[in-house]
Amino acid sequence: MNPVIENVIANAINEHSAELRELSIKIHDEPELSFHEYKAYGWLTEYLEKKGFKITRQVADMETSFVAEYSNSSSGRRVGFCSEYDALPGVGHGCGHNLIAISGVACALAMKALLDQNLVQGSVVLFGTPAEEIGSGKVCMINTGEFQKRVDFCMMLHPFARDGVFTRMLAIDTLYVEYFGKASHAGMAPWNGINALDALMQAWDNVSMLRQQTLPTNRIHGIITNGGKSPNVIPDYASANFYARALNREQLKELSSKLNKCFEAAAVATGCQLKLRWVGAVDGTVDISKENNSSSSCCIDVFQNDTLGYQYIKYMEEEGVKMPAREETEKEVSGSTDMGNVSYTLPSLHPGFAIGTTATNHTVEFSDAARTEPAHEYTLRAARSLSKTAAAVLLDNELFEQVVADFKKRSH
Repeated sequence: MNPVIENVIANAINEHSAELRELSIKIHDEPELSFHEYKAYGWLTEYLEKKGFKITRQVADMETSFVAEYSNSSSGRRVGFCSEYDALPGVGHGCGHNLIAISGVACALAMKALLDQNLVQGSVVLFGTPAEEIGSGKVCMINTGEFQKRVDFCMMLHPFARDGVFTRMLAIDTLYVEYFGKASHAGMAPWNGINALDALMQAWDNVSMLRQQTLPTNRIHGIITNGGKSPNVIPDYASANFYARALNREQLKELSSKLNKCFEAAAVATGCQLKLRWVGAVDGTVDISKENNSSSSCCIDVFQNDTLGYQYIKYMEEEGVKMPAREETEKEVSGSTDMGNVSYTLPSLHPGFAIGTTATNHTVEFSDAARTEPAHEYTLRAARSLSKTAAAVLLDNELFEQVVADFKKRSH
């Protein structure tokens, strides 16, 4: 890459390091749950507006979403980045979304610097995407065409315990389970009752036994959301919320069918009525209603763009990072993300970067690590590499054509 472009990118990000650090700390220290990221949303949009970006607020009917755009030409290619900023119940920013937030901003600032100096032609768009953890905000934005109408390709960064591009991110759907029975006095006449909690516990055992007979890359986990009101009343209602994960939509559909039978069998055994409701993409569609936004996840696997991925690896290695071999990372299974849905909508990249900890995501230890100065520096390093990847694609027609060709290989 032209050294001038590399220097502009590095300088743009490094010059804003202190401001980005301040943003990161504020977001980290005021963790907000999905669809309630009002402070982070305000801080990010205010900052970007001051930097000269055109801000569109509350995109796709979400109060904490935004789009920040900057252009120097109506022609040229359009690159997108994503910022996430929601936290987790109990562990705060245990997934490091404060770092994801500023990584997207850093990349947007780097692209703006190139556009201002006419070193590239086109536009940069930063998508402020709420509710990645619970609610799948990017899916809402896809459903209203925000990504499709604004950018040609899209990328984002995610902190992990190690660097890697091709680690498998799982497809995920949400299942709501309800059992309806008949209440009765648990001491005087339990035989007159139909125990909805018994049905749920039987189903729980069925699911536990299913795990031994399912693929090692599948994941099933859930919580009981209602197990009755009083020990001396046979519960006439019980409910639970489950996540099912698999490598891709086809495997997820098969797993979902097996799970349905676990719950149906428990209803037959106990005499309860059963209501199952899947929210997700097992049938190739995504349905997120307002009533489900607070407790749903529905994402498909991430289709990493090979050309974008290898460009990012090249620039990370130029930064002195020893990137693991693809064959090694493809054996690993990680979590799930609504960036997967973006990756089947347009060419995308979702690499992970190490932040100097051995802690796993969704822990207090990872949250603590995401606040450190080393984590900040690692974030800026990854942002420089992702910005160089974007610049390379904006400047090189053949490279862009290869990105598009890679995208067409997707099987879903």
